[in-house]
Amino acid sequence: MRLLSFVWGSKQRVGAYVNNVVMDLPETYMRIYETDNAPNFLYDMKSLIEGGEPIMQLIRDLINRALKSGNAVVRDPASITWLPPVTNPEKILCVAVNYREHGKESSAKPLDRPYFFPKFPNALIGHKQPILKPRASKQVDWEVELALIIGRKGKYIDVDRALDHVFGYLILNDVSMRDWQFPSKEPYGMDWIYGKSMDSSTPVGPYVVTKDEIEDPHNLRLTLRVNGEVEQDDNTKNLIFKIPELIHWASQGITLKPGDYISTGTPAGVGFPRNKFLRGGDVVEAEIEGIGTLMNTVIEE
Repeated sequence: MRLLSFVWGSKQRVGAYVNNVVMDLPETYMRIYETDNAPNFLYDMKSLIEGGEPIMQLIRDLINRALKSGNAVVRDPASITWLPPVTNPEKILCVAVNYREHGKESSAKPLDRPYFFPKFPNALIGHKQPILKPRASKQVDWEVELALIIGRKGKYIDVDRALDHVFGYLILNDVSMRDWQFPSKEPYGMDWIYGKSMDSSTPVGPYVVTKDEIEDPHNLRLTLRVNGEVEQDDNTKNLIFKIPELIHWASQGITLKPGDYISTGTPAGVGFPRNKFLRGGDVVEAEIEGIGTLMNTVIEE
């Protein structure tokens, strides 16, 4: 399944992307079951994920029933306001330098375990929503990444069991303000907060693809284009730390919860080594094989 969060009629709701249209799940539920109300989890993706397999089975049955009966309530994808699939995560964890070629272009050596930094929910935006180029920064960069959403709570998760905690996969563009992130402020290091979490700087989506639809997350081509020009082009098979290792390390002393995001790092082709940055009006398309394309336009603050 491909599940998304969106706004229709001023209300947030959960949808399923089916046959190139958005099935409005709460409205479809009310039509199929002839009720005046839909369950709360059809209006909040994190609640849906927290409900576990029984809720997922209900969603699958609802979609199948609606398709067979022709009673689905559908929306034109161009007419909705796309939101981050999970709008209210507790945690957003990103990993630095997880492709060797990106390490080379950044003059950064990979470490013996993943190095995580946080992003905050204020940075998240959905598909087709504008990336805000803040007036505080003149060096706004792109980073296409495969990300995942946690589906099951866990702490000190074993590598061999880590994929059991994945709900699904999506695209994340780790937009970065390089003139704030760099240079390192000794003895404190890089400024990860300002460099990574300014408002409306991190597109995610366009939807989350449940893990059963991704046969191998470590063999997906990922590309990023700016105004149609390819800037990044690689494959997740080149990840240094694979997804089970990332989940294992992210859960050391930290309880991962349903709805949390973990992003896996970006390949070579970012802008700062070439002194190339985003400007107002630029169209950024981040694409991952088996998932889709996340498109956003840059606006000046």
